[in-house]
Amino acid sequence: MTPHTAHISSVFDQITGRNPGETEFHQAVREVFDSLHLVLAKHPQYMEASVLERMCEPERQIIFRVPWVDDEGRARINRGFRVQFNSALGPYKGGLRFHPDVLLGTMKFLSFEQVFKNSLTGLPIGGAKGGSDFDPKGRSDGEIMRFCQSFMTEACRHLGDKVDIPAGDIGVGQREIGYLFGQYKRISNRFESGVITGKGITWGGSTLRPEATGYGTVYFTERMLANQGKSFDGQTVLVSGSGNVATYAIEKVHEMGGLVVGASDSSGAVHDPDGIDPNLLQEIKEVRRERISAYAEERPRAEFVAGQNVWTLAEKIAVDIALPCATQNEISGDDADTLLRGGLTAVAEGANMPTTPEAIRRFRDADVLFAPGKAANAGGVAVSALEMQQNATRDTWTHEHTDARLSEIMTTVHDECAATSEEYGVPGDYVAGANIAGFARVADAMIAQGVI
Repeated sequence: MTPHTAHISSVFDQITGRNPGETEFHQAVREVFDSLHLVLAKHPQYMEASVLERMCEPERQIIFRVPWVDDEGRARINRGFRVQFNSALGPYKGGLRFHPDVLLGTMKFLSFEQVFKNSLTGLPIGGAKGGSDFDPKGRSDGEIMRFCQSFMTEACRHLGDKVDIPAGDIGVGQREIGYLFGQYKRISNRFESGVITGKGITWGGSTLRPEATGYGTVYFTERMLANQGKSFDGQTVLVSGSGNVATYAIEKVHEMGGLVVGASDSSGAVHDPDGIDPNLLQEIKEVRRERISAYAEERPRAEFVAGQNVWTLAEKIAVDIALPCATQNEISGDDADTLLRGGLTAVAEGANMPTTPEAIRRFRDADVLFAPGKAANAGGVAVSALEMQQNATRDTWTHEHTDARLSEIMTTVHDECAATSEEYGVPGDYVAGANIAGFARVADAMIAQGVI
């Protein structure tokens, strides 16, 4: 064992020992560490400065009680989180997730990933993530408002446009952002528009924020395909999820000539051989707030498959491109095998860590183009940072200008990942390229700023 591989192994053992039971966090760290032996062999100063140890310990972990009252007058209690992981490149930036599965380990894995994702954008933002185990499904607008107000009453003391700027994530859309911002404004007595992103267009939001992550994932994939002389034109695509990321990824794939034939939610998957209609999907999920089965009821040839993930559709149809846009660890090794039997050529992660390590190994062994989430889904935080720029200058940008900036940023992210993989002797390995490029920028900043 070389000194640098021994160092990585030792640090990883320390991390698993200090963070017992947080398997998603361990998985995220392992995935990055698997690439870093290439860096440490070339730049031993990172070992000498204990960068790995410091980078894997959050700067701050905040846990708090969120009391609220439901429509029956009963007091409810949830738990709130904000993990401010690293601010070497700028103020903390990352979304809020409201979902019953949210635990501290979930927040740590997401905020750790966010550090590298934000670094890859080249924008001056650090990494954080937060949220609550509150489940907005089935709750009235009044209940969601009261919960958001209680959450922000505690969270506000840790936020600020030069400190920590949250945004939306699973379970937190423009409605929730509005309630959160309103409570912040009420407490602070300031219209500090840059304190949160994902706002409504009429009160400081970006025209492209809802579309940003989905569009960005497709822009990255387009660039990745172009490097191989390919494109979306005529390709059959599966997209998991049915929220903003999935809906706008579907829209952009169709614009580029591909055909998305499947989408999903937690209740099951829908197959539409005529192509998923993103407008109908958005109406069902965002306006009517119904399950995805309602989509199949309104499309003549669509079929709903209860209790199955969208990847099982590949048992019956040949899929060229997969875009997982739902949640972590949704593509298993068996799902990967199913997709590969249909001639899969590319996977790009629109969600955070949606592909299990075993599935990633099978994709890479089969020479499938694979874009990790920290690179492919960086479009959301990139446009959030652009929203912060607009807020700082009291400016507004057109949809076309913001879209052009997003496309430019995603092209830059892709090209940096590709160039870094070439530099370190693993050409075409976007996982290594993303991990190394994201790590180096943060590590250099940490060394420059001293032991803090």
